[in-house]
Amino acid sequence: MKIFKSILVSALLLFLLSACSNDSAKESNETEDKSTPGNEQTVKKERKEKAVNDNVKVEPLPTTYQELAKLPVGEYYNIATSEENSKKEIPKVFSDLPDISGNPSEKELDYFYRELLKKMQQDFEGPENLINRLKFESLGSPENTDSRYQFKDNLNIVFIIDASGSMAQKINGKEKMASAKDSILNFVNKLPKDAKVGIRVYGHKGTGSDADKALSCSSSELVYPISNYNAGEFQAALNKFSPSGWTPIGLALREAKNDLASFDGANNTNIVYLVSDGIDTCEDQPIEAAKDLYSSNISPIINVIGFDVDSEGQNQLREIAAATEGIYGTVTNEGELQKELDNLSNLTEQWKEWLKQGKQKIESKRIDNALEIFSYITHEGRKQTDERMKISSILYHLHRANRMDDESYEYLQEKNREYHNWIKTEIDQFKKELKALNEASYSEAIKALEDKYITNTQ
Repeated sequence: MKIFKSILVSALLLFLLSACSNDSAKESNETEDKSTPGNEQTVKKERKEKAVNDNVKVEPLPTTYQELAKLPVGEYYNIATSEENSKKEIPKVFSDLPDISGNPSEKELDYFYRELLKKMQQDFEGPENLINRLKFESLGSPENTDSRYQFKDNLNIVFIIDASGSMAQKINGKEKMASAKDSILNFVNKLPKDAKVGIRVYGHKGTGSDADKALSCSSSELVYPISNYNAGEFQAALNKFSPSGWTPIGLALREAKNDLASFDGANNTNIVYLVSDGIDTCEDQPIEAAKDLYSSNISPIINVIGFDVDSEGQNQLREIAAATEGIYGTVTNEGELQKELDNLSNLTEQWKEWLKQGKQKIESKRIDNALEIFSYITHEGRKQTDERMKISSILYHLHRANRMDDESYEYLQEKNREYHNWIKTEIDQFKKELKALNEASYSEAIKALEDKYITNTQ
């Protein structure tokens, strides 16, 4: 009996030891599977195989800077991602992103990243806008072969101002409309006596209600006819309107064509500034109206200023500027608006100097674009950094909210780093090319830029 008990105990011990050994081996294998490089490749392979059966269609990321600049500005491009309010807000704001909480394939993760990027897309500016800015700032140069950018006997500047209800919003305690009026007033006070200025306003009648839409969408008025500056009359014109209704940009542009009808481009340098804080809300085809004005015998230079504008407004205003080969600029406060108009003041002084010299050709000189290039590269670099860091922060908060596992989180963070490293490389390359071109004459630089960046995108 004792021998039997001894054998039974020994058998039980052997069984337990064997079980423990198997469990240890299993744990060891599981740990090894999670940590060894070979297993990572296996997981990636499984994901790739699974992706073949996925139904999602992943839009490709841009491969050129021109493609990047054409992407619409994202709805949340300017969202704050600071720690104090992101823990709860980020998962809520981005709740409609694809669900990757399970075991997503690489294709599903790529799709998730592309959808997140759409929401966060910055307003990257392609080389075309820079070329148009360089052309505008060289207005009057004898090297400029485009007659639109040559000084004529007469200089006319028309402001088309948004008077929709949203212009009543305040920035730093001051109404946007008041800031726009003050900035324009500061500008006209510096005009040469021979220059002419006009102001057309739109959306200044009715209210923003549906009942007043028809009235407001048909409201646009030339409150200061194109003429030499008269301080009293100009101030009275500015006092005639205040923020009110809807936003008929198309109507205002078509009416501006009538305003300038007697100022043909052969004898007049015509510059139009469209100032708006949002999209056209009257469905009156603003882009077509802008093209029609641009291609008329008025031959105007049309520049667009987005004043504290959201992503949807930026996208439409950029399209108007692009359709007319004009400059698009975003300003967020009165100081930035004034700075934009100061560039215009410099041009009016150059025109005054041109008149003084008896309309003889100004001595040809190399245009110093160094500051403009530095400003452009700095702004593009800042956008790249902002977008990368904001997406990284959003991924972090979504990960903390258990919207993805560790492996998905690392995959997406790496994809974000790689994509923005590509953008940085493009900016660095563009910087080198621009610096090299700046050593050439203005005409050579512009031709080289156009040959490289514009003709290749047709």
